[in-house]
Amino acid sequence: MTAYMEQYSLLTLFITAGVLVGGAIVFSYFVAPYRPGTVKSEPYECGIPTEGPTWIQFHVGYYLFAIVYLIFDVETVFLYPWAVVMKEIGMRAFVEVFIFFAILGLGLLYAWKKKALIWE
Repeated sequence: MTAYMEQYSLLTLFITAGVLVGGAIVFSYFVAPYRPGTVKSEPYECGIPTEGPTWIQFHVGYYLFAIVYLIFDVETVFLYPWAVVMKEIGMRAFVEVFIFFAILGLGLLYAWKKKALIWE
């Protein structure tokens, strides 16, 4: 396949995707019912009516804790491919995963020093 055909195919894919997504949005705009009301405009969370003000500020520590958790959670996913090829690669894989854990450990130490892991 020539480079021109590959670029043409990619351009066709993007145009088709844009037309389909745009068409779906325009179609839903005209077809979907729109009936605003006081009940529909109320804040809703987990089926429980809200009490008090709905716009409150959360402590930034909650977000930091969540981000640190997500980072370490996603990084553990990378351990599975390493475990699969460990026998084939040998010592090189062991050294690389040791470096990987060292970097994760430094990140954890940094988060600990910045007190991002303290739940207040």
